[in-house]
Amino acid sequence: MPLNINATPITAALAGAFSAAVWPLLWSRFGGEGGDSAGLVIATLLAIALPAHLFVVGLGRAGHDASRTLDTALLRRIGAWLAAAAVVAAVQSLI
Repeated sequence: MPLNINATPITAALAGAFSAAVWPLLWSRFGGEGGDSAGLVIATLLAIALPAHLFVVGLGRAGHDASRTLDTALLRRIGAWLAAAAVVAAVQSLI
């Protein structure tokens, strides 16, 4: 049975908030001078790329044909993902 995850603006926003909240912790652990670059790549894939793909793009069959039309629902989810990440980053900078 294939895994089917329907991405929505809410799941995209939650993925963006998660990624923005986790990234500073990952950078302090793996980044900087003398950091573990392989660990940083793996952590980036798990904390940013995977949630973005699952909860912004989604899994499952595309809801439209493969023509070159603009996917406005995907653009809204990307906007929600980026906006939530920006809000979390701004709040973290204030703390």
